[in-house]
Amino acid sequence: MNSFVSLLRGVNVSGHNMIRMAELKALYESLGLADVSTYIQSGNVVFRARRNNPGVLGSLIERAIEERFGFPVVVLLRRPAELARIIKNSPFIGREKIDEQRLYVTFLKTRPSALAVGAAKEAAAKSPDQYEIAGSEIYLHCPHGYGKTLLSNTFFEKQLKVMATTRNWRTVMTLHAMASGANR
Repeated sequence: MNSFVSLLRGVNVSGHNMIRMAELKALYESLGLADVSTYIQSGNVVFRARRNNPGVLGSLIERAIEERFGFPVVVLLRRPAELARIIKNSPFIGREKIDEQRLYVTFLKTRPSALAVGAAKEAAAKSPDQYEIAGSEIYLHCPHGYGKTLLSNTFFEKQLKVMATTRNWRTVMTLHAMASGANR
């Protein structure tokens, strides 16, 4: 069985696209996914599957969510090894004056084009926040908090023309630990 973490975009945010985690867990189990567990209310699900193709699994979950809950949700999947790489390669960990509580990872559905990356860099030049794009992830440091950043999910989706969802560093670490657990 293959372990995955699914990150749902825009679930349970500001009273929109509400899904109870118990119902989400039951939906995943109804799809034949095993060892399903959720983490906090923002649509983080760790599971195991016989299938090994993240694209196929993501599409299956997206269709099931829309059928069951009546609205579309973008589902981004990452493997435990990918989360380990993300954690290991953070350009901000270990830097002086970096508060881990102000670190975030924006997960991208696909890799952005070089042209879009350049446009985002230009558009973000006025922001006091720092970011680095590495493949399908963006490492983000927001010293004044994510709620005050110009470099929001919406900013990156618009600039990079890629669907995205953002998690704080603690959530990334917790999801990695859950997905890498001994029972996986």
